[in-house]
Amino acid sequence: MAEELTPLSGEGEAKKSLNFIEQIVASDLAAGKNGGRLQTRFPPEPNGYLHIGHAKAICMDFGIAQRYGGVCNLRFDDTNPTKEDVEYVDAIREDIEWLGFHWGAEYYASDYFERLYRFAEELILAGHAYVDEQTAEEIAQQKGTPTTPGVASPYRDRPAEESLDLFRRMNAGEFPEGAMILRAKIDMASPNMHFRDPIIYRIIKVPHHRTGTQWNVYPMYDFAHGQSDYFEGVTHSICTLEFEVHRPLYDYFIELLKQVEGQPDDYAPHQYEFNRLNLTYTMMSKRKLLQLVKDGLVAGWDDPRMPTICGLRRRGYTPESIRSFVDKIGYTKYDGMIDMALLEHAVREDLNRHALRGSAVLDPVKLIITNYPEGQTEDMPFLNNPEDPESDSHSIRFARELYIEREDFMEDAPKKYFRMTPGQEVRLKSAYIVRCTGCAKDAAGNITEVYATYDPETLSGRPEAGRKVKGTIHWVSAADSVEAEVRLYDRLFTDENPSEVKDKELAELLNPASLTVVQGARIEPFLAEAKLGEYYQFQRVGYFCLDPDSRPDHLVFNRTVSLKDTWKKVNK
Repeated sequence: MAEELTPLSGEGEAKKSLNFIEQIVASDLAAGKNGGRLQTRFPPEPNGYLHIGHAKAICMDFGIAQRYGGVCNLRFDDTNPTKEDVEYVDAIREDIEWLGFHWGAEYYASDYFERLYRFAEELILAGHAYVDEQTAEEIAQQKGTPTTPGVASPYRDRPAEESLDLFRRMNAGEFPEGAMILRAKIDMASPNMHFRDPIIYRIIKVPHHRTGTQWNVYPMYDFAHGQSDYFEGVTHSICTLEFEVHRPLYDYFIELLKQVEGQPDDYAPHQYEFNRLNLTYTMMSKRKLLQLVKDGLVAGWDDPRMPTICGLRRRGYTPESIRSFVDKIGYTKYDGMIDMALLEHAVREDLNRHALRGSAVLDPVKLIITNYPEGQTEDMPFLNNPEDPESDSHSIRFARELYIEREDFMEDAPKKYFRMTPGQEVRLKSAYIVRCTGCAKDAAGNITEVYATYDPETLSGRPEAGRKVKGTIHWVSAADSVEAEVRLYDRLFTDENPSEVKDKELAELLNPASLTVVQGARIEPFLAEAKLGEYYQFQRVGYFCLDPDSRPDHLVFNRTVSLKDTWKKVNK
């Protein structure tokens, strides 16, 4: 895919204040830095599926290039074959495109393995790197602390020729994993712990998804990332705040690379950091998310309870709602916790504008209108979306026997109960006013049928229909409605910040009520024609979408979010 992004335009864009990275980019372009070029990159490691935190980075990397007429490339950081898979590569591509972004060129860190390896050899010969044979535990002990200097490795002064020979033999496969590493020789007394002779290569004897068994040594992230940015011509390398302390090392290796390759001094990528996304009741660790999948605690990476982009997509979130959410939370230099209710507010706001309306009864009880002629039916017009002036309408069939929600009837109701109870009138939405006359029960005392009479002069839309009642309930035809399975979702975790809970196993943090499966729901025929990728509002119930598990003979709907906007109420 080689599609350059064009700048966004419009009144809203002009009025919107710039975040701090946009200010930097605008200033650099105005000053003519990097020859007036703007080039960013999105560099995911293909070791899992992208989650909502990555969506924030995607919106920054691609969005800023789009807004300022630059280009954003996609680069897979595939430097650890033990965790990476082509499945993840394909999923990452799909998620980025679904969010509405397109990359200029596609790269892989593995594209640069040969150049990085040669650079490592040059560092060894120049005295900037050496092969260390200590264990990981010994190296960790010698690192020191932020307030005490580290202790030099006994191999630190190993002759360059010896280190070069060992490094080449490491790559030839002569030594087992963990036997040796290549370390940069910098400063064991540096106050920046990342400068204390960091590891830059390790032995991994696992076939790579692109290079197979060609390599037995693989570069570390800190060594490969900045150089990859440099090779590709990245101008603004944008990442999250945890990499801020890595930035001096990023710059250090690039300066050494420029010296080795004899490149001019007028170009070097620069790293900028923004706050990562922390969301309540959400786990952002790909390692923990993978554990959820492997342990069977969720149905897969695309389980609608997961914070993955594919999980949110399956649940019914729209690309527009996720981009809107990211826009609402913004970018700063300070980490914080974002309320999940704001994400729900964003999707509710978007779906309210676009979702088609329909009627569904999740817990049905039969309503019999005793004075409505048997065999008679009426097709009532039902507007597909009242928020859309150009929205069409469909018909919903009214008949003597209907289904209503069980909770919309109460035999002995309190004073402020305005739904169906004996002696009280309610409006059946888009149809008539009815007066409840009673109910029938089974031997256990469960309500099996509700009875009512209707007033034929109160059809919605007629002048006579202006009679006021305090309650309106929805319904579907008993004869024409279709049975469906409905899945209702709640928070996956019970703790507001599950990542910080240290004394519990992952399974203990899960919300046992995170998924409720409702069998025997009844939906109007209009909804039975639902398609994957379409969005619906089940009136009075919430926003829903068709699940991929659906079959023509067994429809399955996922609830994206309820109609109630708790975030709006809290933030009034």
